[in-house]
Amino acid sequence: IGKKILVSGGGRCNFTNLLTAPDRYVSRNPPFCVSALSRYTPDDFLGLVQAHGIAYHEKKLGQLFCDDSAAQIVALLVEECVRAGVETVTGCRVEKVTKVGDRFHLETSTGAYDAGALVVATGGLSISKTGATGFGFDVAKQFGLAVIPPEPALVGLRWSDDEVRGWVDLAGVAVPDTTVTCNGVTFREAILFTHTGLSGPAILQASLHWHSDEAIEIDLLPASNVSGWLYEKRRSEGAQPLSFFLANGLPRRLAARLCESHLPPGPLARMSDAQFAAVEARLKHWRIVPAATEGWEKAEVTRGGVDTTELSSKTMESRTVPGLHFIGEVVDVTGWLGGYNFQWAWASGAAAGRAV
Repeated sequence: IGKKILVSGGGRCNFTNLLTAPDRYVSRNPPFCVSALSRYTPDDFLGLVQAHGIAYHEKKLGQLFCDDSAAQIVALLVEECVRAGVETVTGCRVEKVTKVGDRFHLETSTGAYDAGALVVATGGLSISKTGATGFGFDVAKQFGLAVIPPEPALVGLRWSDDEVRGWVDLAGVAVPDTTVTCNGVTFREAILFTHTGLSGPAILQASLHWHSDEAIEIDLLPASNVSGWLYEKRRSEGAQPLSFFLANGLPRRLAARLCESHLPPGPLARMSDAQFAAVEARLKHWRIVPAATEGWEKAEVTRGGVDTTELSSKTMESRTVPGLHFIGEVVDVTGWLGGYNFQWAWASGAAAGRAV
């Protein structure tokens, strides 16, 4: 039970985010998430965590984690289900779903089930090692609901063939403070160079807004006015090379590579104003067109899913198939990194739960 929960947050489960708001979610229909999120808030789930005596902490940016283990969140959910009289069946494969009249009929590897309501909470295609499949999308299509094509999100981005050779040996180098902008949305967090491209929190966040052939822009020194800083250093320490100064604000290996391949060589005193402008552009407005994402194996969530125009925002019920509900990641609502997707799971689940 709860495989995705158990592997989340490095095993400590980032179970919600105190800064949850509708604008932290991506969907073809942005207002859809407002109702559920407003009726089941982070404080509501936090109340459960506290009632079960689970110690937790805020890591950063409103992100709440268990002090001990993600298994505590699974145990909380199981205990609440037992208290509510829920029967849990594992090792069960759903083989066929049909609806006759107002009843749903499921044929499974462990027997048949019959119910007046069916809630599909099967998630998306991300984290395939946990057994993730497109089953929920198939059910939606079977009953005639539209599905926004699912794509990997909160995932690393890969270099193009032309760029990979220049950066691959920097794998493991992290820049702790950057901004990454994609489609007008900017995130300020760390980035990480990998063997195949870029990752780290700022890149994962940007990937939620990235589409094929689009550019992202990186500011490697968001806290610095690079030109003003270099002008001052040219007056006071002009004999030093540019790499000497960049190494004070960037990892030394990255500073060296930038100066070797992408920035003017030589001492600062010999650099012209035009070269200063080129340095400013490279460090503050580094434009990259990724070749692709790292795919489903590395993606933390699925972008896309059951089209929200097909569902009631209050009950998560299909507008055309009474009794059929879709919740969580299987729906076309995807949150930022940092507990937002768990909060959507709790909130959309509560909305459907109240209805059935």
